[in-house]
Amino acid sequence: MASNPKPFITPEEYLELESRAEHKSEYYQGEIFVMAGASPRHNLLTANIVGELRAKLKGKPCAVVSADLLVRTAKTGLHTYPDVVVVCGKPALDEKEKRLLLNPTVIVEVLSKSTKDYDRGGKFEAYREIESFSEYVLVAQDRFHVEHFARQADGSWLMRETDNLESKIKLSTLDCELELNEIYYNFDFFAGEE
Repeated sequence: MASNPKPFITPEEYLELESRAEHKSEYYQGEIFVMAGASPRHNLLTANIVGELRAKLKGKPCAVVSADLLVRTAKTGLHTYPDVVVVCGKPALDEKEKRLLLNPTVIVEVLSKSTKDYDRGGKFEAYREIESFSEYVLVAQDRFHVEHFARQADGSWLMRETDNLESKIKLSTLDCELELNEIYYNFDFFAGEE
């Protein structure tokens, strides 16, 4: 018995569908992937990170935004909603689709059981195509653990990780630090709600 092949969706068709959709979805190589809703703890951690970054970036030519701004990678055509994006300098938005950011500087993803492998693997691989993309932070929501990847001068990536609440993540591109105890502020507020 033959199965029907999935129809190829163009990026333009995806953006049209996405503008009318009730739920967010990502686009990759002709397919649309519906995004699951975030847990209360995921939202708390995202809000903590946005709040900390906003405070640290005051007076700098950078802006921090959360989950509703699409980022597109040119080579793979991935269209995705990172949990937190920092853009420094003039934002490069797609000429036709002003909701598509082309030049993120730092991206933060809060990991979930269903996305952690993709966030570390295929999604990170696609993000690395973006010339302006310099740092990637992955934040666990089931324990105190942060992974930080920084692009080096030779194009390689250096990874550091910590689970110590007293430690800080140095975001060299932004000339600031994120304290783990601030990222995980009120961590137990939604305990048992995952």
